[in-house]
Amino acid sequence: MSPAATEEPSTGGTPPERSDAIWTVPNALSLLRLLMIPVFIWLLLVEESAGWAFAVLFVSGVTDWLDGKLARWLGQSSKLGALLDPAADRLYVIIIPICFGIREFVPWWIIGLIIGRDVLLFATAPLLRSRGVTALPILYIGKAATFALMSAFPWLLAGQIDGAVGTFAHPVGWAFLLWGVGLYVWSLVLYWIQTASVLRQMPRAAVTA
Repeated sequence: MSPAATEEPSTGGTPPERSDAIWTVPNALSLLRLLMIPVFIWLLLVEESAGWAFAVLFVSGVTDWLDGKLARWLGQSSKLGALLDPAADRLYVIIIPICFGIREFVPWWIIGLIIGRDVLLFATAPLLRSRGVTALPILYIGKAATFALMSAFPWLLAGQIDGAVGTFAHPVGWAFLLWGVGLYVWSLVLYWIQTASVLRQMPRAAVTA
């Protein structure tokens, strides 16, 4: 995964020290989020239950918020957690749109933009490594884009429920989705501008034997 692809925000100042701990509460929540992905797929594509799939996404969103908070409150920031949390985000951002496309909730061209953006972002990693760079400055627009998309998905699912709930949720979901896709693509442009700047200004890194 590209360093930029994690889009983990910097808090400024001294970053929290990350331990080698594995069995922590935040890591358990991140693992739970990963385990809920196949449950979501089964509920939406096999059972075709938008309501239960919505419940899974809601629980996932709560655990996503809690794992970061608890890591700070309990002093349980870990190296494993720094990998699990963004990995879960990326998987959700890729898998959920594909499932929505299969169910025809969202057109495939929007799904192509979302997935294509991540593929092109990953492509910056070898270019940066050629200059000895492991991470770009964090862009909060990328985190905002992920937040908008992760907010759009449950709203869009709720929009499939009959009655007043669906009537209200459907346009809200589309508003979040279009906002998120726009920010997602714009963050890609900014990351590639940063990458091009690195390639122009920094010499190629020496290859060690």
